[in-house]
Amino acid sequence: MRPFRTNLRKVPFIEGLSPRDGWINMQVQFLIDQKTANSDKLVLGWTVLPPGARHDRHRHFHAEEFLLVLKGEGLIYTDEGDEPAGEGDVVFTQRGHWHGFNNTSDEEVTLVWGWSGAGSLESAGYEVSAEGDHDH
Repeated sequence: MRPFRTNLRKVPFIEGLSPRDGWINMQVQFLIDQKTANSDKLVLGWTVLPPGARHDRHRHFHAEEFLLVLKGEGLIYTDEGDEPAGEGDVVFTQRGHWHGFNNTSDEEVTLVWGWSGAGSLESAGYEVSAEGDHDH
């Protein structure tokens, strides 16, 4: 079987990501997932957060997540509270733990991220916090 290959310029932004579900002004691309690459246990994504954009506090019951801040800076939400994060930082969150990202700067933030253990948002067991991002 030939390896799956794509290019960032060819992958469309995900449509229908709702602020009600914690996706606030984010530009999200799923580069590798069940739909594009028939991947059952891995999702690889690319996200651009303009100033003020955020991914509210959320968790995945069936997937671990990592993110790498390629460009910019902001706040990472954790079970323990908010922490600053900037270019070059790598964050790993085990399944079931709260996390998220808020671009608090005046510049775009670019993230590469991935889930291990699930091939889609649905199979990851995604849940957004009822408290949103500010009341933790």
